[in-house]
Amino acid sequence: MKPVARAYPLNKTATAVALLLGLQAGTALADGGPLVPRFADETASSGITSTYRGDWEFMVGGGAGSFDCNADGFPDLVLAGGEDKAKFYLNRSEAGGALKFEEKPSGLELDKVVGAYPLDVDGDGLQDVVLLRSGENVVMRGLGECRFERANEAWGFDGGDAWSTAFSATWEMGNAWPTLAIGNYIDRFEDFEPWGSCTDNWLHRPAGPGERRFAPPLALTPSYCPLSILFTDWNRSGTPSLRVSNDREYYKGGQEQMWHVEPGQPPRLFTQEEGWKYLRIWGMGIASHDLDFDGYPEYFLTSMADNKLQKLGEIPTDGKPKPSYADVAFAKGATAHRPYTGGEIRPSTAWHTDFEDVNNDGRADLFIAKGNVAKMPDFAEKDPNNLLVQGEDGKFTEMGDKAGVASMATGRGGALSDFNLDGKIDLLVVNQGSPVEIWRNTTETPGHYLQVALRQQGPNRDAIGAWIEVKTGDHVQRREITLGGGHASGKTGWWHFGLSDQAETEIRILWPDGEAGDWQKVAADGFYVVERGAPPRAWKPGEGM
Repeated sequence: MKPVARAYPLNKTATAVALLLGLQAGTALADGGPLVPRFADETASSGITSTYRGDWEFMVGGGAGSFDCNADGFPDLVLAGGEDKAKFYLNRSEAGGALKFEEKPSGLELDKVVGAYPLDVDGDGLQDVVLLRSGENVVMRGLGECRFERANEAWGFDGGDAWSTAFSATWEMGNAWPTLAIGNYIDRFEDFEPWGSCTDNWLHRPAGPGERRFAPPLALTPSYCPLSILFTDWNRSGTPSLRVSNDREYYKGGQEQMWHVEPGQPPRLFTQEEGWKYLRIWGMGIASHDLDFDGYPEYFLTSMADNKLQKLGEIPTDGKPKPSYADVAFAKGATAHRPYTGGEIRPSTAWHTDFEDVNNDGRADLFIAKGNVAKMPDFAEKDPNNLLVQGEDGKFTEMGDKAGVASMATGRGGALSDFNLDGKIDLLVVNQGSPVEIWRNTTETPGHYLQVALRQQGPNRDAIGAWIEVKTGDHVQRREITLGGGHASGKTGWWHFGLSDQAETEIRILWPDGEAGDWQKVAADGFYVVERGAPPRAWKPGEGM
């Protein structure tokens, strides 16, 4: 793959001038490093005026749901409010223009909302939304044109009365209805000073293979106060497992977890005998991506001070790896354990995280929202968000300050989506106790891009669990379509790929049941809807989805 970066003269004066001009214009670094992304803060003009606020029950959470609910292709937003009501914002941006949103009544405006996750539960082509709350969780059925109604009773969903802080969804093989996993935090009815106890997590499975409603929830015990969970096919077996990242601040004797969730079988934990390694962190967020093009996802786990970037161990000749991971965060420059600007020396506190290619060079970059829990004296008060940009060598370089996203607000959840459909990933962060912030990606001369939306008939219309493969030079980018992870924040819609200097590429889809589509040639700098059994359909803003 040819890099976006250009070669610069080697004499000191020319190199210095080139570096300065490059940093000013958003071009590549003079030493051949990655292109510096640029973002413009458009919070004040965006129309978004939401704040996630509240006492101890809302020190965690603060999620954002990004999804298209009126079939115009532009991602709309639902934002958690904590003690205030959640807010819904209709995307009024024009393609390639400034970010514009309009607050509209939708039915999603519940109080005590901690997190928000869009998904099409009933396969009718309309996005539904799961609202996690401190109290009863609520599944909201999409009615079209961004209107929603409560569906707990109609769909047999038991919302409980816990403090729910994590979510993921999958479609188990043979089922017409999704399986939802909900992570619950501290028992909110118990005096938890100084530690308290952790409420059981829940697995909401379908009532039966052909049933279109949920069975009573199944407790996942032991549970250790998770702040992020994710269904992911870590070993490419075709059956996703459930990763759980737990906050060690409150559990007793716990650790990070991964569950076998096999169709028709009770869930069971992976054990050390199977290769799972004992690990304790202040687990807050999970992001997954195949960073090294080997076909298996790496996992970034946010924590307090000690973030982890996990790589799967050696793959046996039989192709059946064990769930044994090595931490490569230090080697890859992705520890992000202390503030990099602002003068702080105390450790960082990391929350929402996501991999996206923000400069379109064909390599996934890493965003981390940062913020102290509640003036904890041992951790940084001024804790800027991270934007770690991946280079050709697989190592990450901190560019949050150069990119313009190093906010010192108390970050929690967020969304990385192309809000104005210009082929560049924009950024939104939900802060605790201060307004939501939103930045438009204004990077000059980025690489080419590709955006893909998946469609199939029947259940799981958006093909959660599929893999999208995109040829990029000598590599194949592979992206697992998941729903969950991050921190209290979910998204559906377009899946983004940077293409560097390629004017065209080939893509194929590995559908959730294992069927592999054919390789199909597509032009760069375009949006494509890929329906199962049909060639990619080019789409442009202004057309219906």
